[in-house]
Amino acid sequence: MSLYVDLNCDLGESFGAYQIGQDDSVMEWITSANIACGYHAGDHNVMRATVEKAVRNQVAIGAHPGFQDLQGFGRRRMQVTPEEVFNLIVYQIGALSGFATLFGTRIAHVKPHGALYSMAAVDRELAAAIAEAIYHVDKRMILFGLANSQLIKEGRKRGLQVAEEVFADRTYQPDGTLTPRSASNAIIQDVDVSVSRVIRMVKENKVEAVDGTDIAIQADTICVHGDGAQAAIFVKKLAEALSGQHIQIRAAGESK
Repeated sequence: MSLYVDLNCDLGESFGAYQIGQDDSVMEWITSANIACGYHAGDHNVMRATVEKAVRNQVAIGAHPGFQDLQGFGRRRMQVTPEEVFNLIVYQIGALSGFATLFGTRIAHVKPHGALYSMAAVDRELAAAIAEAIYHVDKRMILFGLANSQLIKEGRKRGLQVAEEVFADRTYQPDGTLTPRSASNAIIQDVDVSVSRVIRMVKENKVEAVDGTDIAIQADTICVHGDGAQAAIFVKKLAEALSGQHIQIRAAGESK
């Protein structure tokens, strides 16, 4: 049986005079782009440019909605109701959808950002609100969520196609959640270690947690971050390593 996986990256996170990430270099190696929609990062000019680059590189376009928190980059937890989450998802998808239409394409997937993503991974009501918003806007869109999370479960329950996401450069807790970024061991700095962990997640459906135990995991899509110092080098190396293991790289939901 042939293996295949999507390679996604959070892009379009510059805004105004602030330049963030290595979008141009990363774009040629990925298959899905999660584009910031103006709340946690990005703006109307950056959104347009990023959609255009994705179309030019034949990369699937995804909305990357987060909390309205430029200063905290959407990584600060907020007290929100499910109704608020539903509305902020609809609003941000709508903003990106206009630019997708401008370039003759559509939004293929939705991946919540930062604190919203982490909260929806464990909070059933917030997860259900996100799934409902996607369903009502365009149920063809694929919901990206942390593997084994509430977000994945609620997406399936609503009848959405889901893609279980794993992270190339993050460590995992024994319960399958990501180690909080505030912890010293949250980020894996060694490129070779990250690559070997990803290969194992795809081929064996396992990842080693911080306590040394193995947890079961489904890797439909791999997240790589485009704002690190070695981002472009890492993405290239990961893509080449996957191909070397006869693992096909293609956008989530793309037919064989």
